[in-house]
Order: sequence, then C-alpha cells, then structure tokens
Amino acid sequence: MARIEHRLQELGIVLPAPLQLPAGAVLPFPWVRVVGARAVFSGHGPTDADGALAKPLGKVGADVSLDQGYVAARLTGLAILASLKRELGDLDRIACWVRIFGMVNSAPGFNKQPAVINGFTDLIVEVFGQDVGAHARSAVGMAELPFNIPVEIEGEVGLAMGSDDRP
Repeated sequence: MARIEHRLQELGIVLPAPLQLPAGAVLPFPWVRVVGARAVFSGHGPTDADGALAKPLGKVGADVSLDQGYVAARLTGLAILASLKRELGDLDRIACWVRIFGMVNSAPGFNKQPAVINGFTDLIVEVFGQDVGAHARSAVGMAELPFNIPVEIEGEVGLAMGSDDRP
C-alpha cells in the first residue's frame, strides 16, 4: 500500500466524494492542473463525505465560530487531497507542499484568519509529515466567498517525477 494511503488509514481519514455543485452552478475549469513537476489546485471549499458543501455556511466571526472555521479548513484540506488523488492517482507523487492561499469569509472585525487556516496546515503536516507537508502560506479575510462557504483554499504542490524521487 502507498505510504500516504496507509497514513490516511492510520488516522481514520476517508477522502470525500467530488463536490456536488449547487443547482445552476457551472465551474468551467479543472480542479487540478499538472504542469511539469508541479500540480496547481483551484480554490476548494469544505465538503462532507458525500461531496455536499459542509455546513455551517457564512462568515467566520458571525455565523461560524473560530473552531467551526478551523474544522472547515480541515474539511477543505480533505477535499483538496481527494482532488489531487483523482488527478495524480497516487498521493505519494507529492514531493512537497509549496504554497497555500487561504481565504476566510470574514465578518467585519474578525482578524484571526491564520488560526482558521491552521485547520488545513495541521491536517497536511499530520498526513505528510513536516518535511513534505510544510508550506508557504497566506491567510486573508474576504468580504464574500462563493456559495457562502466559510473557507476557500488554493495552492500548489511539487511532484516527484520518477520512482527514485519519491519522498
């Protein structure tokens, strides 16, 4: 069994199904774009195991608590891992997590965006370890996010190009 698949099993983590878009929504872009030795992933939000948008929806600091925002960022990480697995076939192809741009649907005055996006970072380091999972990161507040999701995350991973290059 692949190393990351084994780690996910050890942690009791099951990756979610693909996103079920809200009625009428069309997203005409790929979730993951592989370019040479890197994979860039489009903005993802938190999903439940069945691919439905995870609740609660709304602004962190008003409709969504800091703790719920942290969980939403973790669920967003799981959605990203699922998209990467579908595109790459094997999460062990990820040699390093390069950069993350975390967006938080923030209520006026809410300024703890880094604490929310820690839900994503903590998950990735837990699954991949510090050497592979550590990443450059931004965590910013936004006035609105699509579908009223509390968190959206995009970023980039570096890929191992051959079996000898695997972490």
